[in-house]
Amino acid sequence: MPVHNEEVAAIFDEMADLLAIQDANPFRVRAYHNAARSIRGLGKDLNKMLEEGEDLTRLPGIGKDLAAKIAEILITGHTKALDKLHQEVPATLEALLKIPGLGPKRVKSLYRNLHIKTLKQLENAARRGRIQQLPGFGAKTEQRILESIAAHRSSERRFLHHVARQYGEPLVAYLKEVHGVKEVVIAGSYRRGKETVGDLDILATTREDSPVMEQFVGYDEVDEVVSKGSTRATVFLRSGLQVDLRVVAQNSFGAALHYFTGNKAHNIQIRRLGQQRGLKINEYGVFRVKDGKRVNGKTEASVFKAVGLPFIPPELRHGRGEIEAAQAGHLPQLVTLADLQGDLHVHSHASDGNASIEQMALAARQHGLKYIAISDHSKSLRIAHGLDENRLAQQIEEIDRLNERLDGITILKGSEVDILEDGRLDFPEGMLAQLDLVIGAVHSKFRLSRRQQTRRILRAMDSKYFSILAHPSARLLEERDPIDADMPRIIEAARERGCFLEINSQPQRLDLTDTYCQLAREQGVLLSINSDGHSTHCFDLLYGGINQARRGWLEKEDVLTTRSLQELRKQLKSTMG
Repeated sequence: MPVHNEEVAAIFDEMADLLAIQDANPFRVRAYHNAARSIRGLGKDLNKMLEEGEDLTRLPGIGKDLAAKIAEILITGHTKALDKLHQEVPATLEALLKIPGLGPKRVKSLYRNLHIKTLKQLENAARRGRIQQLPGFGAKTEQRILESIAAHRSSERRFLHHVARQYGEPLVAYLKEVHGVKEVVIAGSYRRGKETVGDLDILATTREDSPVMEQFVGYDEVDEVVSKGSTRATVFLRSGLQVDLRVVAQNSFGAALHYFTGNKAHNIQIRRLGQQRGLKINEYGVFRVKDGKRVNGKTEASVFKAVGLPFIPPELRHGRGEIEAAQAGHLPQLVTLADLQGDLHVHSHASDGNASIEQMALAARQHGLKYIAISDHSKSLRIAHGLDENRLAQQIEEIDRLNERLDGITILKGSEVDILEDGRLDFPEGMLAQLDLVIGAVHSKFRLSRRQQTRRILRAMDSKYFSILAHPSARLLEERDPIDADMPRIIEAARERGCFLEINSQPQRLDLTDTYCQLAREQGVLLSINSDGHSTHCFDLLYGGINQARRGWLEKEDVLTTRSLQELRKQLKSTMG
């Protein structure tokens, strides 16, 4: 059975956490976490890379040792190094690491001082007030632990959209090859492009003699068969992802696809519109109430037409004004991947990328892009080998030389400049003035108060050289909450100052959120869809930023990176003093 990228990344993260509990060398711990992050940011399947003989050491943060472990995991499904760690560290400690706020250092302290090895022991100790007595904890931390345990128990496990894609798309391809299968589509929140999904709802149409149900439950990734009938089956994959397969009649396929794609609010509104017209709308079709006759439902377009609406794209079906917009003829013409002409947030091996500037440029050109901006980290982000003034000046000269000889792609000079705690940018203005664009980013002090965090970002945006606010909320999905900042005020300030906000396409970021994308659009603030790429495969991830943009109602004209190079330069010049 194939091992997916996410499984390799999860193994490396687990090894890093267990090593941290053991007090291993911090650089070794960081190496595993960096490797996991690099793998999650890949746009290409590791199995395919191994089959094609690609050098895995060219990936960011991957040396010979880690490359060998990746190959071992892909071939055997595990690594002996993790097996050894499991023998040395109590397995139950891993469950504690899943509680927000309990990193390896705190888990180690709890284990050594209070002999806590399980969630139950942790909860009992917190309720008795024993944890707050430990150095580095306190009463507030103890209370947060209790709240986190309760939330952990009640929360539904969710998967990043990019991770669900790694499992869902191969399964769809597999099902399409089954005898008698006609159509196969993943519906639900996945089709709406949500950042995370709880499960996958797959709809299929087949001939009567198709063995699709037997083939589905027999898929080699299936770990548990929950139920199996003639038209519906539910399984859990080895990854823990639940998948439901429904076989529907051909003349009901559109109605079923609509029903299982829209969220509850959207579907209720559509049913009410149907009722006003004497129609009953459900997953089986559109029926006249007076005689029960089916009148529509074979296609999604026919469902919308039955209630007097044009087709509404799946990404908008959230019950947030799309029905009213459709009725008024004001649905947006949503931006597409083909509309993108460039990427303004790309890293090279000068900081924490794995490829040269030229290699990144050629990869972008191969993906049909016309320009990229090399935006390596600034000096304060030492963990990412941030550039100081001398190295950035050398990079500027290198970009000038490359632009003289490369055809079909233009490289812009940028920098992902840290926004310091007080709002200053990490480079002096004389350095920033030499760049084509400046991308400001928060990489530290995530727990400042709302007032402090907002003031910090606004001060950074006051710089006449500030161009784009990168990953505006600084969130990491399923790992780190957004910073507490007044995003509406920040969007308003971007409009006032004439600068832009980023939609970061990295699977763990997908930041800005859809609702703030929509607010930015309403305020007239352009958004830059960027890969934040660290490898030549990064441009495959731009689809994630497009998903966010479409869910935020963005059209081509609302996106900075759909501009031609000439138009882009005019826009950037207006932000650079």
